[in-house]
Amino acid sequence: MKHFFKTTLLLFLAVATFYSCGSKETEDIIEEVEEGFVATIDDEINFFIWRGLNTFYLWQEDVPDLSDDKFRVDENTINLTDLYRFFRKYNSPEQTFDGLLYRKGDIDRFSWIVDDFVALENSFQGISTSNGMEFGLVQNRDGSNNVFGYVRYVVANSSAAENGVSRGMYFNTVNGTNITTTNFRDLLFGSATSYTIGLADYNRGNPTSNGNSINLTKTELQENPVAVAETLNEGGKKIGYLMYNQFSASFDSQMNAAFAKFKADNVNELIVDLRYNGGGSVRSAVYLGSMITGQFNGQVYSRQRWNSKVTAEFSAESFIDNFTDRIRNTDGDGNVIVDESINSLNLEKVYFIVSDNTASASELVINALNAYIDVSIVGTTTVGKQVGSITLYDSEDLQRNGNRLNTKHAYAMQPLVLEIVNKNNENDIDGYTPVVDIPGVEITEDFGNLGQLGSTSDPLLNATVNLITNSAKGNIETKNNIRLKELYNSAIAKPMKDNMYIDLGDLQLK
Repeated sequence: MKHFFKTTLLLFLAVATFYSCGSKETEDIIEEVEEGFVATIDDEINFFIWRGLNTFYLWQEDVPDLSDDKFRVDENTINLTDLYRFFRKYNSPEQTFDGLLYRKGDIDRFSWIVDDFVALENSFQGISTSNGMEFGLVQNRDGSNNVFGYVRYVVANSSAAENGVSRGMYFNTVNGTNITTTNFRDLLFGSATSYTIGLADYNRGNPTSNGNSINLTKTELQENPVAVAETLNEGGKKIGYLMYNQFSASFDSQMNAAFAKFKADNVNELIVDLRYNGGGSVRSAVYLGSMITGQFNGQVYSRQRWNSKVTAEFSAESFIDNFTDRIRNTDGDGNVIVDESINSLNLEKVYFIVSDNTASASELVINALNAYIDVSIVGTTTVGKQVGSITLYDSEDLQRNGNRLNTKHAYAMQPLVLEIVNKNNENDIDGYTPVVDIPGVEITEDFGNLGQLGSTSDPLLNATVNLITNSAKGNIETKNNIRLKELYNSAIAKPMKDNMYIDLGDLQLK
């Protein structure tokens, strides 16, 4: 994107003035900072936050402090001194960002800012500092403040894998200290690169230590989100099972290879397990939908709704995602890194395993396909995140490779900029509930009986297979399932968490 909004050119010239101390090119357009006023690095960051949200934020028109006229002297001049002073009422860039959001926690539940954009970028590619143990945390059944962890799965080639951690293990201490509702963040998500977990027996939701322990070390680790791709032979059906844990463009080819396997195995039913998938790339979501189907190539997959400033400047086609028969991904410099035909199954029905961790791009796939084919979901109500974001950097055009990228800090924003709907302009901000919203089976994950992923010993997969082979309907609870509420999990702690995003460079000016 070589040009930018005419309506916000003033703001980007202001950045140039700040760096060049009033060059001849811009001094007639931008008012000088008041003599004697000393700007700080936080002033620069705050200005970056304001102009980014002023330009792209989905609810820009609903936030008075993001008004185009807020700091404008006249049509061609902005008063930087007033802007800097205004934002000095906040004690940090994070407070500035939060203060500019529209009804944070109520309407806007998902915008965020980071102080290390490299970690954010790595997270989009499945790279994080991790020991490879993906886990959930649950408050003890007895109502005390004690908390236990259960292992969801283990990332290959990690410390957890090397030390024998496996799905279904439980732990209730870290470095000998009991995990509680008040200390779990410090114990498990602090700065320490290693810790020792104390293993426990489940004991019907009140785990007791069994005397065993495992030491784990965090390293930079890249997780392949295509965790399991198996073909099951059940009830005379060939059922493809894909566990997919993040919509990451770095692994689009691996996802396509899984569908090549399904095609070779002649699967006639498909289960896509998104129970731990908080979202990711919209483009990867389109690719997955195109792999499941194939008969709708070129038709509308989803539509994006942006603020009026964005829609006025970019072509209408920029806001429509279409089914495709080809993966074509480029790097930040526009170089093609993947270009291959999609392996499509041409299915008329698909089954998704979901949970209260299933969000954003995962919900997009469910919603988009539900407008075309029969969709069933098995699990619990999804998050209800029907909004997406872009990454904004402190450069002239707010892009990573933009001119004058501010190297004095590493802040980047991930504000909500779009709402996404299916071809019928539908979505559900309350999430999708099995049976109620979409046909299927309501069943909770049984922390005391997790089973093996990819096997019918997993109660959620077993319920889905039964739905396929026996037309089981309604609510199912596994035997002796004690319903406990998850308090937190390791995925939420990552920069990526439950994000759905697009590449700003995908938008085309009118």
